[in-house]
Amino acid sequence: MTEVGPFGLILRDKALEADVRAGLAAVEEGLFEATKSDVPFITGAAQHLVRAGGKRFRPLLVMLGAQFGDPHAPGVVPSAVVVELTHLATLYHDDVMDEADVRRGVPSANANWTNSVAVLTGDYLFARASHILADLGPEAVRIQAEAFERLVTGQILETAGPGEGRDPVHHYLDVIAGKTGSLIAVAGRFGALMSGADESVVSILTQYGERVGTAFQLADDVLDIASDSTESGKTPGTDLREGIPTLPVLRLRARAASPEATAEDRALLELLDGDLTDDARHAEALSGLRAHPALEQARQDTIRYANEARETLMPLPDCAAKAALSQLCDAVVHRAA
Repeated sequence: MTEVGPFGLILRDKALEADVRAGLAAVEEGLFEATKSDVPFITGAAQHLVRAGGKRFRPLLVMLGAQFGDPHAPGVVPSAVVVELTHLATLYHDDVMDEADVRRGVPSANANWTNSVAVLTGDYLFARASHILADLGPEAVRIQAEAFERLVTGQILETAGPGEGRDPVHHYLDVIAGKTGSLIAVAGRFGALMSGADESVVSILTQYGERVGTAFQLADDVLDIASDSTESGKTPGTDLREGIPTLPVLRLRARAASPEATAEDRALLELLDGDLTDDARHAEALSGLRAHPALEQARQDTIRYANEARETLMPLPDCAAKAALSQLCDAVVHRAA
């Protein structure tokens, strides 16, 4: 039994472990190859976050999904590189919008260079992903295009906020499904599709990816409040400081607006609605949220989506890959524990 990846995923099958390790190593090589440029400055900027490491959650899901067909099929590794490059590109753009200083334990690209360099580097990674994608065929291009549309739509919806009469929590979950769930769903779909798995398996792993992707992001929301920078790789409370309404804050707002609201609920909400660019107020808000029931409620939401992801796997034949995918649900939840 050997741990694979930063999630503490234990692969009990030696053949599966060998395939996953080899696949992830090939993806890593593919990422560095795809981010090379004839211009050294571009190479440095494009490889900045590649070198910083990361969870490689999406490539891992591609590798596990490919186990339901031929895991050595030629399109498996390139499709994993495409999904990870797309994810990395969004991080460059996210850090500009969030004015983040740290990403994956290193200075963000916008902090290291400028906002313009960060945005253009993200665009460069999108272009490189598209170049690889073109060799995977028109179906792969269509799948990626649809996911990218959902991803951008989710970002726009987050920026616009909920419409009149729209439940902010429901709105936020729609945002997460687009921003995060859509691309992780593609990871599961590409793994099965590129390996030649049955259409029913492709459908199941797409649904699984959507649900586990939502759980993954909700776990990040909890981590943004509950963790320190050593655990999360970014500055704690970044979303809080920027006024981004993540799930713990939305759960607090709902509680503070209810008839059962306490004076402590309202006082914490008033603090959150104030100027959190002030370090002392920001620290006080973080401390208050860490002790508030809204954070535990957000944890329970994470568990619910992870359990739904696990349930979608039931029709799949029992095998080592299915067990690993089920264990991945526990690993995602553990991050928010």
